[in-house]
Amino acid sequence: MSAQQPTVLVVEDEPAQREILSYNLEAEGFRVARAEDGEQALLLVEEEAPDIVLLDWMLPNVSGIEVCRRLKTRAETRNVPVIMLSARSEEVDRVRGLETGADDYVIKPYSVIELMARVRAQLRRTRPAAVGERLEYEDIVLDSETHRVTRGGEALKLGPTEFRLLSTFMEKPGRVWTREQLLDRVWGRDIYVDTRTVDVHIGRLRKALCQHGGDDPLRTVRGAGYALG
Repeated sequence: MSAQQPTVLVVEDEPAQREILSYNLEAEGFRVARAEDGEQALLLVEEEAPDIVLLDWMLPNVSGIEVCRRLKTRAETRNVPVIMLSARSEEVDRVRGLETGADDYVIKPYSVIELMARVRAQLRRTRPAAVGERLEYEDIVLDSETHRVTRGGEALKLGPTEFRLLSTFMEKPGRVWTREQLLDRVWGRDIYVDTRTVDVHIGRLRKALCQHGGDDPLRTVRGAGYALG
């Protein structure tokens, strides 16, 4: 699986529900991490840096509401979408879940097809390239479905690693990415790659972006990393 694929953290204490969710997410091409209680969920958020969290309300040890509250009060996880899963169907419960910071609230029993659609809807906000969206920055256009990139209307030739790097930058223009963050996002956590490799591929990406002329849109932030714009 491509390192660019989003990671979904499934937090569910019922084994059968956890496996059904995981199976369907993996069938959709997502990478899945699993947690069976709130404490494990908080640990996995640190280890896996998921792109989205499917979070059951009723969990042992630390409740789903508390997990959500902690994620939304920390700067590094505040923007990770959380979809709350709950058998509580009263309006007051839904409001409480959303006010705690959940980005969506799904009542059990739910349609798996609808839930997958809601996952993709959240990822379109935070990881648009990973769900086939077209991205634009100034005169650069990246079509993540066809894997084509143009600049000023001219087609650019990019290798697969350079394409994933550019997708990452174009999802969040202006954001400074450290070499370690780029390694996690582009190469994946399961592959050992020296941080100097990032510099090599950044150089290749810069060359590709300027192959038909134009200024270099990538910015080196000394002591920090790289950014687009």
